[in-house]
Amino acid sequence: MTDAVAKTASGDDAAMQSIAEAMRDAATTGSGRSTIRQSPSEAGPTALETISRTVYTGSYVVSYGIVYATVFLAQLLPKENPVMHGFRDGGRAAMDELSE
Repeated sequence: MTDAVAKTASGDDAAMQSIAEAMRDAATTGSGRSTIRQSPSEAGPTALETISRTVYTGSYVVSYGIVYATVFLAQLLPKENPVMHGFRDGGRAAMDELSE
C-alpha cells in the first residue's frame, strides 16, 4: 500500500510541476506588454476613437431607454382617452412641422 501512495504522490508532484511550468510560460509570454508599444502619434487617434465609441454607445443607450420606456407606457394606456388623443394630435403636429 505504501508503493501506491508513493506513486500517487509522485504523480501529483509531476502534475503540479507541469501546471507551474505552464503558468510561468503564460506569465512571461502572455502579457505581451514588452512587445506592444504605441508611439504618441498612434495613441491620439486611438484615444479619440475610444472616446467617440463611448459617447456613441452612451447616447444609444440613453435614447433607446427613453424611446422604449415611452412606447411601453403608451401601450399601457387605454387607446380612447384624452391623454392618447393628445399624444396622437401632438405627434401629428410635430410630423407636420418637420415635413414643412
